[in-house]
Amino acid sequence: MRKLVPRPFTFKSGKRAVLLLHGFTGNSADVRMMGRFLEGKGYTCHAPVFKGHGVPPEELIHTGPEDWWQDALDGYEFLKNEGYEEIAVAGLSLGGVLSLKLGYTKPLKGIVPMCAPMHLKTEELMYRGVLEYAREYKRMEGKPEEQIEAEVKELEQKSMATLKDLQELIKEVRGSIDMIYTPTFVVQARHDIIIDPDSANIIHDNIESEHKKLKWYEESGHVITLDKERDQLHEDVYEFLESLNWKE
Repeated sequence: MRKLVPRPFTFKSGKRAVLLLHGFTGNSADVRMMGRFLEGKGYTCHAPVFKGHGVPPEELIHTGPEDWWQDALDGYEFLKNEGYEEIAVAGLSLGGVLSLKLGYTKPLKGIVPMCAPMHLKTEELMYRGVLEYAREYKRMEGKPEEQIEAEVKELEQKSMATLKDLQELIKEVRGSIDMIYTPTFVVQARHDIIIDPDSANIIHDNIESEHKKLKWYEESGHVITLDKERDQLHEDVYEFLESLNWKE
């Protein structure tokens, strides 16, 4: 049986730093290619793995937004402690929500929320997504289908307060994004079926930064960092980062 343990990564390059935050039920692999690309362009990149992610799904249901927010803060402080004075943040989905929260909580050079929700589907639909993640994880472990379905059924009997807390986090961030004055590049996939794509308009229209841009990617789905337009996304994020007023 293969053990899958995604790890945080730090790709050191220049004095400009980018914190990369993955999505709900995802892991650092979501943003690794972007990290490598930006490293090649002279940016230091660090990506944490949120608590309960990249491990058996039974552990995910015992974690929540407070844990993940702390992981995002710890990632920011890690870069600060490594001597990086100027930090931008790019986040996918849940990571995008947390990047916006960082935007009105910590000094940042720029923010790139990618397919970040401003409201969520019902808890039932979200829970179905968690169960599908559980199936996929167990398949990658090499478990037989009968065992997988038995374990998923057992998981289904457990409540997941995390989902209600996640909805509260998104509501809190949506109500606070008018406190963001940091340059922001809003990224949204046109074929996103996981969140309501109109979230991108809500973010773009409500942040107070004068330096803001929204781009739609016409051929991509929710995990845009791994989809067919990822190379263009890399170039666009790099162009945005280059437009910022870095000291060095």
